[in-house]
Amino acid sequence: MVRAIGFVEFNSIAKGIEATDHMLKSANVEVVTATPTCPGKYITLVHGDVAAVSNSVKSAEQLGGEFMTDSLVIPNVDEQIFPAISCTTEIERIQAIGVIESFAIPTLIEAADACVKAADVALMEIRLGSGIGGKSFLIMTGDVSDINASIDAGVSIIKDSGNLVNFVVIPSPHKNFKEILI
Repeated sequence: MVRAIGFVEFNSIAKGIEATDHMLKSANVEVVTATPTCPGKYITLVHGDVAAVSNSVKSAEQLGGEFMTDSLVIPNVDEQIFPAISCTTEIERIQAIGVIESFAIPTLIEAADACVKAADVALMEIRLGSGIGGKSFLIMTGDVSDINASIDAGVSIIKDSGNLVNFVVIPSPHKNFKEILI
């Protein structure tokens, strides 16, 4: 059972690769994703128990120095986060749709966790910066009131960081919208 996730971001691809190796050597964690992203950054997302993830992220922060741009640890992360990041979420029925867009990847991950904990919604996708200029976004579905509550929870996190780009609620998406989004 995954208890925590940790995320680090570097403005150097070389340093990001080195730090990812260091993270794996310093604690018993597993990599969810480690990849270059726009604009010339490197991100690593790991999971494991809270202590291991915290130690892993701390080791990356120490090694990263001036190349470290952001990091976070989320204990007790919601289980929907992983399939949404890997685009393996299986959604049978699209209800209302909520989308949140951020300039920062870590705050979007934190917002996604808050969204699913705030109301009964299903995360469809979390996109982490590749091919979209370093921005990130999430898409979720649920009934309109749950989407609105989730949007409020997620947007409040991103707004506080100053990284909010935009958000929308689509109460009645077209019947073929599922094929477009997934």
